[in-house]
Amino acid sequence: MGMVTFVDETTSGGRGAGWGLEIAEERVALRELIRRRVFQEVAEYNARMPQVFQGLVQPQGAERVLNGYALRTPRRIDPEAQTELALKAFARNGFLVLVGDRQVTDLDEEIEVRLGTEVTFLKLVALVGG
Repeated sequence: MGMVTFVDETTSGGRGAGWGLEIAEERVALRELIRRRVFQEVAEYNARMPQVFQGLVQPQGAERVLNGYALRTPRRIDPEAQTELALKAFARNGFLVLVGDRQVTDLDEEIEVRLGTEVTFLKLVALVGG
């Protein structure tokens, strides 16, 4: 069993605190890794229902705020729908995924999971005036 640490970064230099998730398999496709990450963050949100959802991608009906996304009407988030949004965002380059110092570009590429594997989700920030 390995431990994956998820870290969010932005191209403007911001870096969030990492959080870990145990993965039983030795190899897992990026698509599945994204799914597990999204399911975990949605489960944590749905259990507590805070005012701000701090997840990989913006849920439908939410607005971007300083530290995440605020839902206009408080509700439970559907993990399947959120996973689909995340996979679509990856496909249109909404974020990049780095495993260690290597970029993973294919959702079906398998990632070797070892103790201490760090997966960075680099969210792209639009340039102003450019």
